[in-house]
Amino acid sequence: MLAPVIGARRVRLLLSALVLPGLSGCVSLRQQRLAPGEEPVLIGGAARDNRTPMDPAFACFSAELSAVRHKPVVIAVGDVRDFTGKYSVSEGTAITQGGALMVSSALGKLAGPVTLAERFDPTIGERELGYTDRRQLGDGSPHNVGGANGPSSVPWLPYYGGSIAASDYYIVGGITELNYNIRSGGAEVRIGQVGPKVRTYTQSVAIDLRIVDTRSLLVARTVSLTKQFTGYEVGFNTFRFFGSDLFDVNIGAKGQEPLQLGIRTTLEEATMRLVGAVAGVDPQGCIAMQSWNPAITLPPIRFAERTGPVAKGLVDDAAQALNTLPQTNPGRSDGAALMFEPGSSDLGGSALAALDRIANAARTAPVELRIVARDIEVLEPAKRDALTDQRIAAVVDALTARGVAKGKIALRWRPASSDTTLHRGDAGAQDLARLRIGG
Repeated sequence: MLAPVIGARRVRLLLSALVLPGLSGCVSLRQQRLAPGEEPVLIGGAARDNRTPMDPAFACFSAELSAVRHKPVVIAVGDVRDFTGKYSVSEGTAITQGGALMVSSALGKLAGPVTLAERFDPTIGERELGYTDRRQLGDGSPHNVGGANGPSSVPWLPYYGGSIAASDYYIVGGITELNYNIRSGGAEVRIGQVGPKVRTYTQSVAIDLRIVDTRSLLVARTVSLTKQFTGYEVGFNTFRFFGSDLFDVNIGAKGQEPLQLGIRTTLEEATMRLVGAVAGVDPQGCIAMQSWNPAITLPPIRFAERTGPVAKGLVDDAAQALNTLPQTNPGRSDGAALMFEPGSSDLGGSALAALDRIANAARTAPVELRIVARDIEVLEPAKRDALTDQRIAAVVDALTARGVAKGKIALRWRPASSDTTLHRGDAGAQDLARLRIGG
């Protein structure tokens, strides 16, 4: 009867010898005694800056804002709430309740061209203004105030109003979706209660933010973004009886992108898009610099140019044809540029004089003409497309009036009607279309 017992003990010792060293390798925390007579406590990693994949994009965007804006835009943050309603009795709310704080931190990364105005929790400021109004607030120094009998020294801070700076815009919104297990899969194989397993699962969140003009309360821009999170689990299980003892050994690993970090990253990108909309600077080029965006590793997609005659009666047809072919700016030659003022399709005196020279030059050789506007003009794609139609028509009319045949004017490039990219050209300008005159 002793043999089975001795055998079981040997098995336990053997498993302990194999498993325990591995477990000790999983624990690398150090202990530290913080005060005499106290038990040591575990000390983990040091505190650090809360980095996100959007940090390179924020550095890029801050530099672009500083280059075009001389006066900072003042932005406040309102309530950015969790609207998902997902709650667990054992774990509490599934979504962070600090969305407004994350948006505030995102604006703080744009320090310089953006000034953050506190509106989320002004309790202390309002309380001290109340103390000032009751002449109870002081700073330890005497202050001279005027009176019926001339200036007098008082211990309280005088207040004459107007010390609180106004904001230009404010951001509000919330986290609106949390979709559990939108896709999962895996496999598990066991033979005699021994075998491996692997499993993957995916969930997603969505956020909706808007930026509002503080004075008019008109919404300047809305943004709705969604992000998926994928997790994995792999393992190997053995489940055995040795004599009268049961051994259940599980070895494996699992992991998932941190949910709250992903929400922070998504809120940061939404904040950057909203600021870019009101500041007149397209952030798409900087957003592509975030470390998890595949656009920085995949080659850019290039599209063939579309050419065709452009006349006043054909502008709409050309626009419709181009809308079916999304394009990036396919590059441009050093041709002439015709600048339009923001929101206008009128040709000024200098533009008409330039068209005189272009029409004369086109009689001997083809001329490339770029239709451009100032980069502070940021419109919805549909409005930009309609205004571009008007500008092309104005140029075609002016050229035909100068003796250029309509068949000699060809549309070389323009953005698709759904393209939200700001196609930068010369300093302070954006390219809207490219024409070839003559040839």
